[in-house]
Amino acid sequence: MEISVADTAAQNGAATVSEAEAVAEVSIETARSPFLVALGERVRNLRSRQGMTRKAVALAAAVSERHLANLEYGTGNVSVLVLLQVAQALQCSLAELLGDMTTISPEWLLIRELLGKRSEADLRRARLQLGEVFGEASDARARQNRVALIGLRGAGKTTLGQRLADDLGFPFIELSRQIEQFAGCQISEIHNLYGAHAYRRYERRALEEAIQIYPEVVIATPGGLVSDSANFNLLLSHCTTVWLQADATDHMSRVAAQGDLRPMAASREAMEDLKRILEGRSAFYSKADIAINTSAGTADQAFSRLRDALRKQLVAAV
Repeated sequence: MEISVADTAAQNGAATVSEAEAVAEVSIETARSPFLVALGERVRNLRSRQGMTRKAVALAAAVSERHLANLEYGTGNVSVLVLLQVAQALQCSLAELLGDMTTISPEWLLIRELLGKRSEADLRRARLQLGEVFGEASDARARQNRVALIGLRGAGKTTLGQRLADDLGFPFIELSRQIEQFAGCQISEIHNLYGAHAYRRYERRALEEAIQIYPEVVIATPGGLVSDSANFNLLLSHCTTVWLQADATDHMSRVAAQGDLRPMAASREAMEDLKRILEGRSAFYSKADIAINTSAGTADQAFSRLRDALRKQLVAAV
């Protein structure tokens, strides 16, 4: 009967596993997950960067050295809690251990360190300045004359957007309709047939065309546009943005009044789902230049507040 390296180590009373033993274990593994292999390589690189031995990391992370060796060589499918312990031992974030975009080079890491403890206002200023440095921002005048309304469905983007466009003498665009024209089918079919990634590509194409074609325009955007950072960044860079806010009950009742009962039928907890979506997106919606609560008062009053706030914004930008 073949005796494994682990069995031999146990028989000898060894408390740790050597590099040679770890390599031997890898040779037994015939098919390792590429993700686990890459994860193990990042752990080794981070350990090297910190100048720590495997034994030191294992002690700091409160895991066995054998377990850590399996992780480093891609043979151990460890729990998230163990990964968190290892990340803490290596003095890095869990994101860095797993390998997000900001871990791919020293420059990324240095930039992340500079931005890591900044306030939201500082980060916004840095984003705007980066846009100018890399030519991603439009000139101020062009941005003023493109108004984009953001917010969940039922906030009043179509109704108030059309009134605002008429008042300003600008064209009015519902970006959802432009997306459907590009795709040749309804948005629900885009998601069902092609998936979320394809939808985002159509959304990007529709937004880019609207920006290129219309120097003056009011755009009603889909509620989920803020979920895609690239598309939202494009919108923020080229448009004066207005967040139309509303209470969750108003969102639901307005959608139902339009004849769409799917939100009600889809889940008995539809209101709670809607509140969670609002909570999750509010931090992104709040990046808008202007916020108008359409639940406070009548539609005429909401439009009056929108028009006045936009005029003040445009005057202040001159």
